[in-house]
Amino acid sequence: MGADDADRAAAFWAEVLGYEVVKFPDSSDDFTILVPPDRVGTRIAVHRSVTPVQERPRVHLDLVVDSPAEQSSEVDRLVELGATRVPWDYPADADYVVLADTEGNRFCIVDASHS
Repeated sequence: MGADDADRAAAFWAEVLGYEVVKFPDSSDDFTILVPPDRVGTRIAVHRSVTPVQERPRVHLDLVVDSPAEQSSEVDRLVELGATRVPWDYPADADYVVLADTEGNRFCIVDASHS
């Protein structure tokens, strides 16, 4: 994941996911890896990038929750961590909420119970 401020982005996503931050101090682009606390599962790399944020990127994260209440709670928690709500033209039956991280990268909180 590219970022203007890799330290800020790594701190945000570490809090969102409950991951630990592993920095590589000799890296020329602030390369950092986010690691699950039990060291099992997928790790996420963050580094400094000069590529600008895209309004509608082809790839973005969908964080999935199990109920409307959990979705609302998760959105509130992520906004407290520094995410922002993105103005979006939602369909009437939307099962997602669009947010932007501290770098402006968009991601969604999806309610899996929505039919």
